[in-house]
Amino acid sequence: MNISISNIANLPSRFGNFKVKAFKEGEKEHLVIYKEPLEETPIVRVHSECLTGDAIGSLKCDCRDQLEYALKMAQETNGMVIYLRQEGRNIGLLNKINAYALQDKGLNTVEANHQLGFRADERTYEIVTYILHHFEIKKIKLLTNNPDKVNSISDIEIVERIPIIMQTNKYNKDYITTKKEEMGHLF
Repeated sequence: MNISISNIANLPSRFGNFKVKAFKEGEKEHLVIYKEPLEETPIVRVHSECLTGDAIGSLKCDCRDQLEYALKMAQETNGMVIYLRQEGRNIGLLNKINAYALQDKGLNTVEANHQLGFRADERTYEIVTYILHHFEIKKIKLLTNNPDKVNSISDIEIVERIPIIMQTNKYNKDYITTKKEEMGHLF
């Protein structure tokens, strides 16, 4: 892996005072947000970018709620959020909006991705292991419902998987059900 790494900077936020470090992998620039001193076995959230949810507050997903919960946990427990630039399960913003349009016509999130020629989830997580090694982290408590994240982290002991369950609403209820029933997410 050819990775460029930024310096460490302070990031005061409405969730607390964090340190941040960026990792550039090809064209993708990922961000690590963490509270020092990191616990020996920190709570870690691997969060994939969701512009519509994270920044705009879309109700079609639970991404923003999960991100905010993870940042609060990182602050409270001296943990870490690894923010991966993998918009729309790594199909990109344009394709994600096209998938939204198909969902507006009745397809679920998996069917929409398939209709566009993608797998249900195109994300990869090799960079996560690289980042955890960079911080000399050997064990984590992983804040996730996604079994792909659990299975893809290698050489790091996951001592606990902590579910991240958010309140559903009328716009994301079917989306959450699809993640559980068709993608195997653990709730």
